[in-house]
Amino acid sequence: MAETIVALATPPGEGGIAVVRLSGEEALAVAAKVFFPHNAAKKVENAKGYTALYGSFMADGRQLDDGVALFFRAPHSYTGEDVVELSCHGGPMVAQSLIDACIAAGARPAGPGEYTRRAFLNGRIDLTQAEAVMSLIGAAGRQGAALARTALDGALAKRIDGFKQQLVALAGHIAAWVDFPEEDVPALEPQALSATLAEVKAGLSDLIKNFGAGAVLRQGVDAAIVGSPNVGKSTLLNLLAGFDRAIVTPIAGTTRDVVEQAVMLGGVRVTLRDTAGLRDTGDVVEAEGIRRSRRAMEEAGLILAVFDGSATLSEEDEQLAAACAGRPAIAIVNKSDLPQKLDPAALAPRFSEVVILAAGRGEGAETLGEAVRRVLGVANLDPSAPCLVSRRQYAAACEGRAALEEAENALAGGFGLDAVSVCVDDALSALCRLTGEDASEAVVEEVFSTFCVGK
Repeated sequence: MAETIVALATPPGEGGIAVVRLSGEEALAVAAKVFFPHNAAKKVENAKGYTALYGSFMADGRQLDDGVALFFRAPHSYTGEDVVELSCHGGPMVAQSLIDACIAAGARPAGPGEYTRRAFLNGRIDLTQAEAVMSLIGAAGRQGAALARTALDGALAKRIDGFKQQLVALAGHIAAWVDFPEEDVPALEPQALSATLAEVKAGLSDLIKNFGAGAVLRQGVDAAIVGSPNVGKSTLLNLLAGFDRAIVTPIAGTTRDVVEQAVMLGGVRVTLRDTAGLRDTGDVVEAEGIRRSRRAMEEAGLILAVFDGSATLSEEDEQLAAACAGRPAIAIVNKSDLPQKLDPAALAPRFSEVVILAAGRGEGAETLGEAVRRVLGVANLDPSAPCLVSRRQYAAACEGRAALEEAENALAGGFGLDAVSVCVDDALSALCRLTGEDASEAVVEEVFSTFCVGK
Protein backbone atom coordinates (compact mmCIF):
# COMPACT_ATOMS: atom_id res chain seq x y z
CA MET A 1 0.00 0.00 0.00
CA ALA A 2 2.97 2.34 0.52
CA GLU A 3 4.23 1.73 -3.02
CA THR A 4 3.05 3.55 -6.12
CA ILE A 5 1.72 1.16 -8.76
CA VAL A 6 1.32 1.42 -12.52
CA ALA A 7 -0.53 -0.61 -15.15
CA LEU A 8 -2.35 -0.34 -18.43
CA ALA A 9 -6.00 0.43 -17.62
CA THR A 10 -7.31 -0.15 -21.15
CA PRO A 11 -7.30 -3.46 -23.06
CA PRO A 12 -3.95 -4.38 -24.61
CA GLY A 13 -3.55 -4.14 -28.36
CA GLU A 14 -4.08 -1.46 -30.96
CA GLY A 15 -6.61 1.31 -30.33
CA GLY A 16 -7.19 5.02 -30.52
CA ILE A 17 -6.12 5.66 -26.93
CA ALA A 18 -4.30 3.73 -24.23
CA VAL A 19 -4.57 4.76 -20.57
CA VAL A 20 -1.71 4.12 -18.15
CA ARG A 21 -2.80 4.51 -14.52
CA LEU A 22 -0.60 5.48 -11.58
CA SER A 23 -1.83 5.22 -7.98
CA GLY A 24 -0.08 5.85 -4.67
CA GLU A 25 1.65 8.47 -2.55
CA GLU A 26 4.26 9.15 -5.25
CA ALA A 27 1.89 9.08 -8.23
CA LEU A 28 2.37 12.77 -9.02
CA ALA A 29 6.12 12.61 -8.41
CA VAL A 30 6.44 9.67 -10.82
CA ALA A 31 4.22 11.39 -13.37
CA ALA A 32 6.38 14.51 -13.17
CA LYS A 33 9.40 12.49 -14.34
CA VAL A 34 7.68 11.15 -17.48
CA PHE A 35 5.13 13.84 -18.37
CA PHE A 36 5.99 17.44 -19.24
CA PRO A 37 3.15 19.94 -19.83
CA HIS A 38 3.40 22.00 -23.01
CA ASN A 39 2.49 25.01 -20.89
CA ALA A 40 5.78 25.48 -19.01
CA ALA A 41 3.99 27.46 -16.31
CA LYS A 42 2.06 24.34 -15.29
CA LYS A 43 3.65 21.90 -12.85
CA VAL A 44 2.49 18.31 -12.41
CA GLU A 45 3.17 18.39 -8.67
CA ASN A 46 0.79 21.33 -8.27
CA ALA A 47 -2.03 19.93 -10.39
CA LYS A 48 -5.41 19.98 -8.69
CA GLY A 49 -7.81 17.06 -8.65
CA TYR A 50 -10.20 16.61 -11.57
CA THR A 51 -7.97 18.63 -13.89
CA ALA A 52 -6.10 17.67 -17.06
CA LEU A 53 -2.90 18.85 -18.73
CA TYR A 54 -1.68 18.35 -22.29
CA GLY A 55 1.97 17.59 -22.82
CA SER A 56 4.70 15.17 -23.86
CA PHE A 57 5.66 11.77 -22.48
CA MET A 58 9.42 11.42 -22.15
CA ALA A 59 11.88 8.59 -21.35
CA ASP A 60 15.68 8.83 -21.24
CA GLY A 61 15.56 12.26 -22.82
CA ARG A 62 13.53 11.17 -25.84
CA GLN A 63 9.89 11.90 -26.58
CA LEU A 64 7.61 8.88 -26.58
CA ASP A 65 4.35 10.57 -27.50
CA ASP A 66 2.07 13.52 -26.88
CA GLY A 67 -1.00 13.07 -24.70
CA VAL A 68 -3.05 14.05 -21.69
CA ALA A 69 -2.52 13.60 -17.95
CA LEU A 70 -5.63 13.51 -15.78
CA PHE A 71 -5.24 14.08 -12.04
CA PHE A 72 -7.22 12.79 -9.06
CA ARG A 73 -6.24 13.86 -5.57
CA ALA A 74 -6.65 11.65 -2.50
CA PRO A 75 -9.09 10.79 -1.10
CA HIS A 76 -11.31 11.73 -4.04
CA SER A 77 -10.17 9.05 -6.46
CA TYR A 78 -11.08 5.50 -7.35
CA THR A 79 -8.45 4.02 -5.01
CA GLY A 80 -8.62 6.76 -2.38
CA GLU A 81 -5.00 7.62 -3.18
CA ASP A 82 -3.41 10.16 -5.53
CA VAL A 83 -4.07 8.88 -9.04
CA VAL A 84 -2.74 10.04 -12.40
CA GLU A 85 -4.08 8.65 -15.66
CA LEU A 86 -1.78 9.11 -18.65
CA SER A 87 -3.57 8.91 -22.01
CA CYS A 88 -1.35 8.20 -25.01
CA HIS A 89 -1.93 6.83 -28.50
CA GLY A 90 -3.09 3.23 -28.43
CA GLY A 91 -0.16 1.45 -29.98
CA PRO A 92 1.15 -1.38 -27.78
CA MET A 93 4.76 -0.20 -28.01
CA VAL A 94 3.88 3.37 -26.98
CA ALA A 95 1.87 2.21 -23.96
CA GLN A 96 4.49 -0.31 -22.85
CA SER A 97 7.28 2.24 -23.24
CA LEU A 98 5.31 4.64 -21.06
CA ILE A 99 4.78 1.95 -18.41
CA ASP A 100 8.50 1.13 -18.48
CA ALA A 101 9.29 4.82 -18.02
CA CYS A 102 6.98 4.98 -14.99
CA ILE A 103 8.66 1.92 -13.46
CA ALA A 104 12.08 3.49 -14.03
CA ALA A 105 10.75 6.62 -12.29
CA GLY A 106 9.85 4.71 -9.13
CA ALA A 107 6.55 2.91 -9.66
CA ARG A 108 6.11 -0.86 -9.64
CA PRO A 109 3.83 -2.98 -11.84
CA ALA A 110 0.34 -3.43 -10.36
CA GLY A 111 -0.97 -6.90 -9.65
CA PRO A 112 -4.37 -8.25 -10.75
CA GLY A 113 -7.17 -6.21 -9.19
CA GLU A 114 -4.78 -4.11 -7.12
CA TYR A 115 -6.48 -0.80 -7.88
CA THR A 116 -9.87 -2.09 -6.76
CA ARG A 117 -8.27 -3.85 -3.81
CA ARG A 118 -6.78 -0.54 -2.67
CA ALA A 119 -10.19 1.07 -3.07
CA PHE A 120 -11.59 -1.61 -0.74
CA LEU A 121 -8.77 -1.36 1.81
CA ASN A 122 -9.01 2.44 1.81
CA GLY A 123 -12.74 2.28 2.52
CA ARG A 124 -13.87 3.66 -0.83
CA ILE A 125 -15.99 0.59 -1.54
CA ASP A 126 -17.02 -2.55 0.34
CA LEU A 127 -16.44 -6.10 -0.81
CA THR A 128 -19.83 -6.39 -2.52
CA GLN A 129 -19.03 -3.34 -4.63
CA ALA A 130 -15.56 -4.69 -5.43
CA GLU A 131 -17.12 -7.89 -6.75
CA ALA A 132 -19.64 -5.81 -8.69
CA VAL A 133 -16.75 -4.15 -10.55
CA MET A 134 -15.65 -7.45 -12.05
CA SER A 135 -19.27 -8.44 -12.66
CA LEU A 136 -19.81 -5.20 -14.58
CA ILE A 137 -16.69 -5.76 -16.68
CA GLY A 138 -17.82 -9.27 -17.59
CA ALA A 139 -21.54 -8.53 -18.04
CA ALA A 140 -22.83 -10.30 -21.14
CA GLY A 141 -25.92 -8.15 -21.75
CA ARG A 142 -27.63 -4.86 -20.96
CA GLN A 143 -29.67 -6.18 -18.04
CA GLY A 144 -26.68 -8.03 -16.62
CA ALA A 145 -24.71 -4.78 -16.70
CA ALA A 146 -27.61 -3.01 -15.00
CA LEU A 147 -27.60 -5.59 -12.18
CA ALA A 148 -23.87 -5.16 -11.67
CA ARG A 149 -24.22 -1.38 -11.78
CA THR A 150 -26.89 -1.55 -9.06
CA ALA A 151 -24.53 -3.57 -6.85
CA LEU A 152 -21.67 -1.17 -7.61
CA ASP A 153 -23.88 1.72 -6.49
CA GLY A 154 -24.17 -0.01 -3.11
CA ALA A 155 -27.75 -1.30 -3.27
CA LEU A 156 -26.80 -4.78 -2.03
CA ALA A 157 -24.61 -3.38 0.74
CA LYS A 158 -27.47 -1.14 1.91
CA ARG A 159 -29.88 -4.08 1.91
CA ILE A 160 -27.51 -6.25 3.92
CA ASP A 161 -26.77 -3.35 6.27
CA GLY A 162 -30.51 -3.07 6.97
CA PHE A 163 -30.61 -6.76 7.90
CA LYS A 164 -27.59 -6.32 10.16
CA GLN A 165 -29.13 -3.36 11.97
CA GLN A 166 -32.22 -5.43 12.75
CA LEU A 167 -30.14 -8.32 14.04
CA VAL A 168 -27.77 -6.09 16.03
CA ALA A 169 -30.74 -4.48 17.76
CA LEU A 170 -32.16 -7.94 18.46
CA ALA A 171 -28.86 -9.33 19.76
CA GLY A 172 -28.33 -6.26 21.95
CA HIS A 173 -31.78 -6.55 23.49
CA ILE A 174 -31.32 -10.25 24.21
CA ALA A 175 -27.86 -9.69 25.72
CA ALA A 176 -29.09 -6.87 27.95
CA TRP A 177 -32.06 -8.92 29.16
CA VAL A 178 -29.95 -12.05 29.83
CA ASP A 179 -26.81 -10.43 31.28
CA PHE A 180 -28.41 -7.72 33.42
CA PRO A 181 -31.44 -9.27 35.11
CA GLU A 182 -31.25 -6.70 37.92
CA GLU A 183 -31.87 -3.90 35.42
CA ASP A 184 -35.37 -3.07 34.32
CA VAL A 185 -34.84 -4.36 30.75
CA PRO A 186 -38.17 -5.21 29.12
CA ALA A 187 -38.48 -8.83 28.06
CA LEU A 188 -38.64 -9.60 24.38
CA GLU A 189 -42.10 -10.49 23.18
CA PRO A 190 -41.88 -13.90 21.47
CA GLN A 191 -44.06 -12.66 18.63
CA ALA A 192 -41.82 -9.62 18.00
CA LEU A 193 -38.70 -11.78 18.14
CA SER A 194 -40.19 -14.31 15.77
CA ALA A 195 -41.35 -11.56 13.38
CA THR A 196 -37.86 -10.02 13.16
CA LEU A 197 -36.23 -13.39 12.50
CA ALA A 198 -38.81 -14.19 9.83
CA GLU A 199 -38.48 -10.78 8.16
CA VAL A 200 -34.70 -10.96 7.82
CA LYS A 201 -34.83 -14.59 6.73
CA ALA A 202 -37.40 -13.73 4.04
CA GLY A 203 -35.19 -10.91 2.78
CA LEU A 204 -32.20 -13.22 2.49
CA SER A 205 -34.38 -15.84 0.78
CA ASP A 206 -35.35 -13.30 -1.89
CA LEU A 207 -31.70 -12.56 -2.61
CA ILE A 208 -30.85 -16.26 -2.71
CA LYS A 209 -33.81 -17.07 -4.96
CA ASN A 210 -32.79 -14.47 -7.56
CA PHE A 211 -29.10 -15.37 -7.58
CA GLY A 212 -29.40 -17.91 -10.40
CA ALA A 213 -31.39 -15.57 -12.64
CA GLY A 214 -28.97 -12.74 -11.96
CA ALA A 215 -26.02 -14.97 -12.87
CA VAL A 216 -27.72 -15.83 -16.17
CA LEU A 217 -28.11 -12.15 -17.03
CA ARG A 218 -24.53 -11.34 -16.11
CA GLN A 219 -22.75 -14.37 -17.55
CA GLY A 220 -25.12 -15.87 -20.09
CA VAL A 221 -26.00 -19.53 -20.52
CA ASP A 222 -25.01 -22.48 -22.72
CA ALA A 223 -27.92 -23.89 -24.72
CA ALA A 224 -28.02 -27.20 -26.59
CA ILE A 225 -30.21 -27.43 -29.69
CA VAL A 226 -31.24 -31.08 -29.82
CA GLY A 227 -33.69 -33.21 -31.76
CA SER A 228 -34.05 -35.90 -34.40
CA PRO A 229 -32.39 -35.47 -37.82
CA ASN A 230 -33.97 -32.93 -40.19
CA VAL A 231 -36.29 -31.29 -37.67
CA GLY A 232 -34.63 -27.92 -38.39
CA LYS A 233 -31.97 -27.56 -35.68
CA SER A 234 -29.36 -25.98 -37.96
CA THR A 235 -32.00 -23.78 -39.58
CA LEU A 236 -32.97 -22.56 -36.11
CA LEU A 237 -29.32 -21.83 -35.30
CA ASN A 238 -28.98 -19.79 -38.50
CA LEU A 239 -32.18 -17.90 -37.72
CA LEU A 240 -31.02 -16.93 -34.24
CA ALA A 241 -27.46 -16.15 -35.41
CA GLY A 242 -28.69 -13.93 -38.22
CA PHE A 243 -26.46 -15.60 -40.83
CA ASP A 244 -25.72 -19.05 -42.25
CA ARG A 245 -23.61 -20.42 -39.41
CA ALA A 246 -24.45 -24.09 -39.99
CA ILE A 247 -24.83 -26.13 -43.17
CA VAL A 248 -28.45 -26.96 -43.97
CA THR A 249 -29.41 -29.74 -46.43
CA PRO A 250 -32.37 -32.10 -46.82
CA ILE A 251 -30.02 -35.01 -46.09
CA ALA A 252 -30.42 -36.46 -42.61
CA GLY A 253 -27.22 -36.44 -40.56
CA THR A 254 -25.64 -33.37 -42.18
CA THR A 255 -24.52 -32.02 -38.79
CA ARG A 256 -21.93 -34.38 -37.34
CA ASP A 257 -20.18 -32.19 -34.80
CA VAL A 258 -21.26 -29.55 -32.29
CA VAL A 259 -21.46 -26.10 -33.92
CA GLU A 260 -21.35 -23.16 -31.50
CA GLN A 261 -22.57 -19.60 -31.90
CA ALA A 262 -23.14 -16.90 -29.26
CA VAL A 263 -26.30 -14.82 -29.70
CA MET A 264 -28.46 -12.45 -27.68
CA LEU A 265 -31.82 -14.13 -27.13
CA GLY A 266 -34.46 -12.41 -25.02
CA GLY A 267 -31.79 -10.09 -23.63
CA VAL A 268 -29.71 -13.08 -22.46
CA ARG A 269 -26.34 -14.02 -23.94
CA VAL A 270 -26.89 -17.58 -25.12
CA THR A 271 -24.11 -19.78 -26.50
CA LEU A 272 -26.02 -22.04 -28.88
CA ARG A 273 -24.72 -25.53 -29.59
CA ASP A 274 -26.21 -27.08 -32.70
CA THR A 275 -25.85 -30.84 -32.36
CA ALA A 276 -26.08 -33.95 -34.50
CA GLY A 277 -29.55 -35.44 -34.90
CA LEU A 278 -30.40 -38.05 -32.27
CA ARG A 279 -30.97 -41.48 -33.82
CA ASP A 280 -29.52 -44.98 -34.01
CA THR A 281 -26.82 -45.17 -36.68
CA GLY A 282 -24.08 -47.50 -37.85
CA ASP A 283 -21.99 -44.63 -39.21
CA VAL A 284 -18.95 -44.27 -36.93
CA VAL A 285 -18.52 -40.54 -37.54
CA GLU A 286 -22.21 -39.75 -37.04
CA ALA A 287 -22.30 -41.92 -33.91
CA GLU A 288 -19.47 -39.85 -32.41
CA GLY A 289 -21.43 -36.68 -33.26
CA ILE A 290 -24.50 -38.09 -31.50
CA ARG A 291 -22.39 -38.95 -28.43
CA ARG A 292 -21.22 -35.36 -28.34
CA SER A 293 -24.82 -34.20 -28.73
CA ARG A 294 -25.86 -36.12 -25.64
CA ARG A 295 -22.94 -34.72 -23.68
CA ALA A 296 -23.79 -31.16 -24.76
CA MET A 297 -27.37 -31.77 -23.63
CA GLU A 298 -26.20 -33.02 -20.21
CA GLU A 299 -23.95 -30.00 -19.69
CA ALA A 300 -26.34 -27.34 -21.01
CA GLY A 301 -27.98 -24.75 -18.79
CA LEU A 302 -30.83 -24.58 -21.30
CA ILE A 303 -32.18 -27.17 -23.74
CA LEU A 304 -33.91 -26.19 -26.96
CA ALA A 305 -35.62 -29.42 -28.03
CA VAL A 306 -36.76 -29.19 -31.64
CA PHE A 307 -39.64 -31.25 -33.06
CA ASP A 308 -41.04 -31.41 -36.58
CA GLY A 309 -44.61 -30.09 -36.47
CA SER A 310 -45.39 -31.66 -39.86
CA ALA A 311 -44.76 -35.19 -38.50
CA THR A 312 -46.05 -37.24 -35.64
CA LEU A 313 -43.81 -37.87 -32.64
CA SER A 314 -41.25 -40.61 -33.26
CA GLU A 315 -39.81 -42.94 -30.64
CA GLU A 316 -36.66 -40.76 -30.57
CA ASP A 317 -38.86 -37.69 -30.00
CA GLU A 318 -40.59 -39.39 -27.08
CA GLN A 319 -37.24 -40.33 -25.54
CA LEU A 320 -35.96 -36.77 -25.96
CA ALA A 321 -39.06 -35.32 -24.31
CA ALA A 322 -38.68 -37.71 -21.38
CA ALA A 323 -35.02 -36.71 -20.98
CA CYS A 324 -35.99 -33.03 -20.85
CA ALA A 325 -38.51 -33.44 -18.04
CA GLY A 326 -37.49 -31.44 -14.99
CA ARG A 327 -34.73 -29.62 -16.89
CA PRO A 328 -34.73 -25.95 -18.03
CA ALA A 329 -35.97 -26.89 -21.48
CA ILE A 330 -38.18 -25.44 -24.21
CA ALA A 331 -40.04 -27.56 -26.75
CA ILE A 332 -39.84 -25.96 -30.20
CA VAL A 333 -42.42 -27.18 -32.69
CA ASN A 334 -40.81 -26.21 -35.99
CA LYS A 335 -42.14 -26.05 -39.56
CA SER A 336 -45.42 -24.42 -38.60
CA ASP A 337 -45.73 -23.27 -42.23
CA LEU A 338 -46.43 -26.89 -43.28
CA PRO A 339 -49.58 -28.95 -42.64
CA GLN A 340 -49.42 -29.91 -38.97
CA LYS A 341 -49.53 -33.45 -37.59
CA LEU A 342 -48.01 -32.85 -34.14
CA ASP A 343 -50.28 -31.70 -31.33
CA PRO A 344 -48.24 -29.28 -29.12
CA ALA A 345 -50.35 -30.35 -26.14
CA ALA A 346 -48.60 -33.73 -26.26
CA LEU A 347 -45.33 -32.01 -25.28
CA ALA A 348 -46.72 -29.74 -22.58
CA PRO A 349 -46.43 -32.26 -19.68
CA ARG A 350 -42.64 -32.51 -20.18
CA PHE A 351 -41.84 -28.83 -20.90
CA SER A 352 -42.64 -25.60 -19.09
CA GLU A 353 -42.69 -23.77 -22.44
CA VAL A 354 -43.79 -24.91 -25.90
CA VAL A 355 -43.00 -22.55 -28.80
CA ILE A 356 -44.40 -22.92 -32.32
CA LEU A 357 -42.35 -21.38 -35.13
CA ALA A 358 -41.15 -21.66 -38.70
CA ALA A 359 -37.38 -21.29 -38.67
CA GLY A 360 -37.13 -21.74 -42.43
CA ARG A 361 -39.31 -18.67 -42.96
CA GLY A 362 -37.43 -16.65 -40.36
CA GLU A 363 -40.39 -16.55 -37.98
CA GLY A 364 -40.55 -17.05 -34.22
CA ALA A 365 -37.25 -15.77 -32.82
CA GLU A 366 -38.93 -13.10 -30.69
CA THR A 367 -41.46 -15.56 -29.27
CA LEU A 368 -38.64 -17.96 -28.45
CA GLY A 369 -36.72 -15.15 -26.72
CA GLU A 370 -39.66 -14.44 -24.44
CA ALA A 371 -39.92 -18.13 -23.56
CA VAL A 372 -36.18 -18.23 -22.77
CA ARG A 373 -36.59 -15.35 -20.31
CA ARG A 374 -39.43 -17.15 -18.53
CA VAL A 375 -37.67 -20.51 -18.34
CA LEU A 376 -34.46 -18.97 -17.00
CA GLY A 377 -36.37 -16.93 -14.43
CA VAL A 378 -35.21 -13.52 -15.66
CA ALA A 379 -38.52 -12.24 -17.03
CA ASN A 380 -39.58 -10.60 -13.78
CA LEU A 381 -36.14 -9.78 -12.41
CA ASP A 382 -35.76 -6.09 -11.57
CA PRO A 383 -32.27 -4.88 -12.59
CA SER A 384 -32.56 -2.01 -10.12
CA ALA A 385 -33.12 -4.35 -7.17
CA PRO A 386 -30.26 -5.57 -4.93
CA CYS A 387 -28.78 -8.82 -6.19
CA LEU A 388 -26.01 -11.19 -5.13
CA VAL A 389 -23.23 -11.10 -7.73
CA SER A 390 -20.86 -13.89 -6.67
CA ARG A 391 -20.82 -17.43 -5.33
CA ARG A 392 -19.08 -16.15 -2.21
CA GLN A 393 -21.95 -13.76 -1.49
CA TYR A 394 -24.47 -16.51 -2.22
CA ALA A 395 -22.76 -18.89 0.23
CA ALA A 396 -22.67 -16.21 2.96
CA ALA A 397 -26.35 -15.40 2.44
CA CYS A 398 -27.26 -19.11 2.64
CA GLU A 399 -25.24 -19.44 5.84
CA GLY A 400 -27.00 -16.42 7.33
CA ARG A 401 -30.41 -17.80 6.44
CA ALA A 402 -29.55 -21.21 7.92
CA ALA A 403 -28.50 -19.53 11.19
CA LEU A 404 -31.82 -17.67 11.33
CA GLU A 405 -33.70 -20.92 10.74
CA GLU A 406 -31.83 -22.41 13.68
CA ALA A 407 -32.80 -19.39 15.78
CA GLU A 408 -36.46 -19.94 14.85
CA ASN A 409 -36.19 -23.63 15.71
CA ALA A 410 -34.58 -22.81 19.07
CA LEU A 411 -37.37 -20.35 19.83
CA ALA A 412 -40.09 -22.78 18.79
CA GLY A 413 -38.45 -25.62 20.74
CA GLY A 414 -38.56 -23.67 23.99
CA PHE A 415 -34.82 -23.22 24.31
CA GLY A 416 -33.57 -20.20 26.20
CA LEU A 417 -32.75 -16.84 24.67
CA ASP A 418 -29.07 -17.71 25.04
CA ALA A 419 -29.45 -20.32 22.29
CA VAL A 420 -31.35 -17.87 20.09
CA SER A 421 -28.67 -15.25 20.68
CA VAL A 422 -25.89 -17.61 19.51
CA CYS A 423 -27.77 -18.26 16.26
CA VAL A 424 -28.36 -14.54 15.71
CA ASP A 425 -24.64 -13.93 16.24
CA ASP A 426 -23.85 -16.59 13.64
CA ALA A 427 -26.19 -14.89 11.15
CA LEU A 428 -24.56 -11.52 11.84
CA SER A 429 -21.12 -13.01 11.29
CA ALA A 430 -22.18 -14.41 7.92
CA LEU A 431 -23.58 -11.05 6.80
CA CYS A 432 -20.44 -9.23 7.92
CA ARG A 433 -18.36 -11.61 5.81
CA LEU A 434 -20.69 -10.97 2.88
CA THR A 435 -19.96 -7.23 2.90
CA GLY A 436 -16.31 -7.65 3.86
CA GLU A 437 -16.48 -6.17 7.35
CA ASP A 438 -15.18 -9.45 8.78
CA ALA A 439 -13.33 -10.74 5.72
CA SER A 440 -10.18 -12.78 6.21
CA GLU A 441 -7.13 -12.28 4.01
CA ALA A 442 -8.01 -15.55 2.26
CA VAL A 443 -11.45 -14.20 1.33
CA VAL A 444 -9.96 -10.96 0.02
CA GLU A 445 -7.46 -12.94 -2.06
CA GLU A 446 -10.30 -15.07 -3.44
CA VAL A 447 -12.28 -12.01 -4.51
CA PHE A 448 -9.44 -10.23 -6.29
CA SER A 449 -7.83 -13.31 -7.84
CA THR A 450 -10.30 -13.10 -10.75
CA PHE A 451 -9.54 -9.47 -11.58
CA CYS A 452 -7.48 -8.36 -14.55
CA VAL A 453 -4.34 -6.26 -14.24
CA GLY A 454 -5.15 -2.56 -14.42
CA LYS A 455 -8.44 -2.73 -12.57
